[in-house]
Amino acid sequence: MNRLPIADRREVRRAAVRLLRSERRALVVVLALTALTALTGLVGPYLLGKIVGGVDDGSLNLSTVDKLALGVLGAAVLHLFLVRYSALQSARLGERLLASLREEAVRRTLALPARVVDRLGTGDLLTRVTGDVGIIGQALRDSVPEVLTGVVQLVVVLVAIFWLEPVLGLAALVGVPFVAWVMRWYLARARDAYLAESAAAGDVAEISAAVGEGSRTIETFGLRTRLVAVAEAAIATSFQARMRTLRLRNVLFPVIGFVTTVPTALVLLVGGLFYAADGVGIEVVVTGSLYVWRLIEPVERITLWIEFLQRGGASFARVEGIGADVEPAPAVSEPDGDRIEVNGVRYSYVDGHEVLHGVDLVVQPGERLAIVGVSGAGKSTLGRLIAGVDRPAEGSVLVGGVPVADLAAAGEQRIVLVTQEHHVFIGTVRENLAMAAPDAPDERLLEALRTVDARWFDELPEGLDTVLGAGGVELDPAQAQQLALARVEVADPHTLVLDEATSSLDPATARHAERAIAAVRERRTVIAIAHRLQTARDADRIAVVDAGRIVELGSHDDLVARDGTYATLWRSWHG
Repeated sequence: MNRLPIADRREVRRAAVRLLRSERRALVVVLALTALTALTGLVGPYLLGKIVGGVDDGSLNLSTVDKLALGVLGAAVLHLFLVRYSALQSARLGERLLASLREEAVRRTLALPARVVDRLGTGDLLTRVTGDVGIIGQALRDSVPEVLTGVVQLVVVLVAIFWLEPVLGLAALVGVPFVAWVMRWYLARARDAYLAESAAAGDVAEISAAVGEGSRTIETFGLRTRLVAVAEAAIATSFQARMRTLRLRNVLFPVIGFVTTVPTALVLLVGGLFYAADGVGIEVVVTGSLYVWRLIEPVERITLWIEFLQRGGASFARVEGIGADVEPAPAVSEPDGDRIEVNGVRYSYVDGHEVLHGVDLVVQPGERLAIVGVSGAGKSTLGRLIAGVDRPAEGSVLVGGVPVADLAAAGEQRIVLVTQEHHVFIGTVRENLAMAAPDAPDERLLEALRTVDARWFDELPEGLDTVLGAGGVELDPAQAQQLALARVEVADPHTLVLDEATSSLDPATARHAERAIAAVRERRTVIAIAHRLQTARDADRIAVVDAGRIVELGSHDDLVARDGTYATLWRSWHG
């Protein structure tokens, strides 16, 4: 099963640094708040140690004890406020990072070449942009802030212990070698384990989607037993992958849990021995013990969330792998005119099986060109290449001397492909139209709707602010087609590539859509992929595609007179 690549550790680190740099100011604020929070958390234990030491040697009176106790209470209140505020800022930082990551994932997904998407199973890409992004979201919202907070608190507390008494600081570090060993053991295995778990989940999703979409075919051909066996094998693989990550956690958590209790006991023992030998005061032992006790919480927090960070890191590698091998959009120059040139174009969806074989074609500005041929001849593939949806394996497709695919990658919509697949995005009418030209004024959007004769728009309750799609106004197929054509009108391309945009509509609906298409075609070059030859008859020229090659080119009358491939198709069309 074909899958997208996975980013390596170095690429993930670079991507993570790049993501954090985009919010460097907010990150500095969060770290500063966390350090301040940790410092205020040390005030209470320090004052308690003073109280115990003062009571033990009789140097404190009741009034001083009361004041120190009020200081403990005030420090606790301030600490609580800072904990809440720093957590809020951390959550906001995580949400902003997640928003940036989601936008990047969508951008990478949309930039995937068509031939790559065609080879992929839907499960792999679907789990990356949904499940993996969701896991990263939780990591950014919860894990990253929690681990950052835990690390800062750990450092602050350790520095405070060494400042209080170096010997107690050394006792507090006794568990570090064990923690380092178990973390190294865990991290060496976690990435591969979680990547395997995510890949197995993608395979299960792929099979589930295939069964759901092809249920009738499965029943018709009696494939249930075979599909059940395949599904069971995928689920078994997924189960084994999950058990592998569970075994890793069953080693990590118990070892860390045991190790965190050792320093507290050791500090009490060493501190007691030093106190008995008059090496330190009782307030140092009490304060040091409370400080070491405060180490347990950040260590447990880091351990708890480091596991999820590993899961998030594996998901990050999968998301970063989307489009990893896609070249960035090159800088393009301004096309010199609107002449379209197809030179020696070869293309294949699967290596070794060419769909187009050395196609040459020139389309002049303002021309009406029809591309015809039998099913599977390569008509739609040629139309996609002319529209810049994909790049040829060999040869070039140019408009004004500039590669069309480069213009499309740079956001230049000079050639637009219109198919029978028209989508209504969830959002307002304005948002559906303005995505073709984000800066377009409302007058331009309204004019586009009038051009395609979208009379239904006048009945919408809130005009351009009316919400469409799920939860809003549902458009019928003809209205959705008109909306899509109005979007094309807003984009204002110089060339339209029409791939039988009305073939899936019923006759009455198709007539309305064809009138809208006729309005959008005005003043533009039109390349029509004609599955019905009646559409091609009125074109200036007709290109006949057969087995991936243009075998005839000319007007309808000329091609009929030649009595070649087109004439045969025409006679077959008319019975």
